[in-house]
Amino acid sequence: MTGRPGLPGLPGRDEDPDRLYTVTRGRSRPPEHAFDLVTLIVSEQAPVPGMQSEHVRILELCRTPTAVVEIAAELALPVSIVKILLGDLLETHRITARHPRFAPTKARLPDLDTLKQVLHGLQRL
Repeated sequence: MTGRPGLPGLPGRDEDPDRLYTVTRGRSRPPEHAFDLVTLIVSEQAPVPGMQSEHVRILELCRTPTAVVEIAAELALPVSIVKILLGDLLETHRITARHPRFAPTKARLPDLDTLKQVLHGLQRL
């Protein structure tokens, strides 16, 4: 078993290429729907007999919302491989992906008048 430098016994990022090839059935790119590292994944169905072991682990991990990067860490697999596996599960409707939402730029910044009032208030202290 390969390991991380200095941490014997823990899986490393230099996984066996043959194993990774087998896990993804030879695919090297995630499906068109890309996942961010912080995309939250939620299981929509329980694992069924005969499923690939990595798919089963993902479904079990994602009973509560779990970020893609956390799944990769738990499975000790590269994120690129996890994204391929997640694509399989998304296409079969076994998971849902909740992409992070960002507020519009204007909503994130206070207006100029508010900033001026704060500055004047601080100067009076």
